[in-house]
Amino acid sequence: MQKAPDDFSRPASSCCAELNGPKLALPPGSCDAHFHVFGPSTRFSLAPEHEYTPPEAPKEMLFALHGQFGFSHGVVVQPNCYGYDNAVTVDTVAASSSAYCGIALVPVTVRDSELKRLDAAGIRGARFHFMTGRAGPAIEEVMAFSRRLAEIGWHLQLQIEAARLGALASNIKRSATPVMIDHMGRINASLGLDQPAFQTLLEMMTDKNIWVKVSGIDRSTRQGPPYADAVPFARKLVEEFGDRVVWGTDWPHVNHAGPVPNDCVLIDCLAEIAPSEARRWALLVDNPRRFYRF
Repeated sequence: MQKAPDDFSRPASSCCAELNGPKLALPPGSCDAHFHVFGPSTRFSLAPEHEYTPPEAPKEMLFALHGQFGFSHGVVVQPNCYGYDNAVTVDTVAASSSAYCGIALVPVTVRDSELKRLDAAGIRGARFHFMTGRAGPAIEEVMAFSRRLAEIGWHLQLQIEAARLGALASNIKRSATPVMIDHMGRINASLGLDQPAFQTLLEMMTDKNIWVKVSGIDRSTRQGPPYADAVPFARKLVEEFGDRVVWGTDWPHVNHAGPVPNDCVLIDCLAEIAPSEARRWALLVDNPRRFYRF
């Protein structure tokens, strides 16, 4: 696959200055349950086979962003462009003084000693991709691997394109450990709430072993900000499965076809996604605290 052009000069996140910050105040103890850290490039080398070149978005920039918005906890998701070298994720978790945990990329053949090392470093799950153009193990291999993760108290995190949800659903329900579905199954908001992919996701969520991140409205939208076409999907999941949903910024928003999303706009959308204080508390504080063991 051809690599994307170098893009380290692109801003890591759109600025909130013109909005004077988000209008919505986050509840104390809030968790940003999905973001990535990139660089510095002088210290962390991209994998030789990397599919894209990310912006410089080091942990210091992340900490400043979280301080601005009022996040107390975070979940660092290992970027695909570093491959199985989880050093940038481990480094960020270590610098957070236990406020963050991490999600790693590992092969299903990973040694038990490496899993134990990562576990001691604050890693709490393993991520696998079922997306066009992303090579990886078959779903059956991942489900078999879930038994090893269950032994150390990790979960599976799965990024699945919407068109594949139906084919993978029955296998995912066989997981020996909890499963977190990324970005609402990457649904296309223009297809409506009744689309087969979203209905499959709702049916999957009746299994109490399955959780979902109601992040990614900026990836599901076909209208752009303020994402009025995508918000109803997240709100539906919060309404029906309020005790198994979490949310994250997805900072610094790599691989976007359009402009970089404004994090203030995404945060303000939470007022519609989780309209009551009780629902926002569950989404941002209680659920991530239980799931990630903060």
